[in-house]
Amino acid sequence: MRIFYFVLLGILLTNCKGDPKTGETQQAPSESPMANASDTLIYPGEKHFSSIRQITFGGDNAEAYWSFDDSKVIFQSNYDAWGVNCDQMFLMNVGETFSDKAPPMLSTGMGRTTCGYFLPDNQHIVYASTHLRDEACPEVPLRENGNYVWPVYDSFDIFVADLEGNITAQLTDEPGYDAEATVSPQGDKIVFTSDRSGDLELYTMNLDGSGVKQITDELGYDGGAFFSPDGTQIIFRSSRPKTDAEIAEYKGLLERGLVQPTNMELFICNADGSELRQLTYLGNANWSPFFHPDGDKILFSSNFEAEGGFPFNLYMINTDGTGIERVTHGKTFDAFPVFSNDGKHLIFSSNRNNGGTRDTNLFIAEWQD
Repeated sequence: MRIFYFVLLGILLTNCKGDPKTGETQQAPSESPMANASDTLIYPGEKHFSSIRQITFGGDNAEAYWSFDDSKVIFQSNYDAWGVNCDQMFLMNVGETFSDKAPPMLSTGMGRTTCGYFLPDNQHIVYASTHLRDEACPEVPLRENGNYVWPVYDSFDIFVADLEGNITAQLTDEPGYDAEATVSPQGDKIVFTSDRSGDLELYTMNLDGSGVKQITDELGYDGGAFFSPDGTQIIFRSSRPKTDAEIAEYKGLLERGLVQPTNMELFICNADGSELRQLTYLGNANWSPFFHPDGDKILFSSNFEAEGGFPFNLYMINTDGTGIERVTHGKTFDAFPVFSNDGKHLIFSSNRNNGGTRDTNLFIAEWQD
């Protein structure tokens, strides 16, 4: 289903020139990210949202991340009306919406991209792309023996680009999968996922790609990692096969560049990988975690309360594993929650208000604790 397909696509980014492919002129940003927002998109029970503003209006839009000064957002989209055939990286000024125009694309338009993230200077981004291997979009297998799967393309590498779309550096060049890069709020480290060891583990590196250090080493897919606000901890999703059958299945899929996303839990550790512990024991798929601004809670997406795989909703849990709380109350899909650096706003992806289509759009909510 699209949900798991879309979850898989939350991983990288590429490069292109700053103007929209359509040639349309960019709208000037509003003064506030909540200009023209309303509460009509808030479902009953969503007490942490005081207002919501819809940003995109078509296609699959996700992995939206704020610049360090909260003035811009980088996100990925496969919206064909914007002239792309698979996920590419797009830029918006906070306050803009894209109902009748395309945002500027920062990736090359070649290959598939995922997980764009701002660097501390607010003028460069990191993202992953497959374009060096092939300019075409890679195929996307979705099922293996009747089960959902994600491809982990060995052609993904991590790049730096400026806001004109020029690639200014390549941070990884090891054989295999390198993607899912995010930057510490302290502005000193990048965490990413790589299979250079033979398994999908987490690594950290300096902003220039030096000082690479492996920080996880247990069998299973470790990915979607984010630093805590003070940079001392890392939260991530993981599949940790335990039985002989689970291990054999995991290794067999990984040999073919695939993983299953249907059973994942959240793990937390120090930024150097020490004091690793499992945070959730909920079952089903728990993923897209992000620290609350206070550093003591985690927002994440899960379908643990669903019987047939849906819905996915946002939940909040304390970093000691207590006090789980449901944040959204949709009947389809809410995921990829990311707080602004000032802690006042939450951007996330949702199927709400899509007119009965399968479109997944971006929304910014005014957050209240």
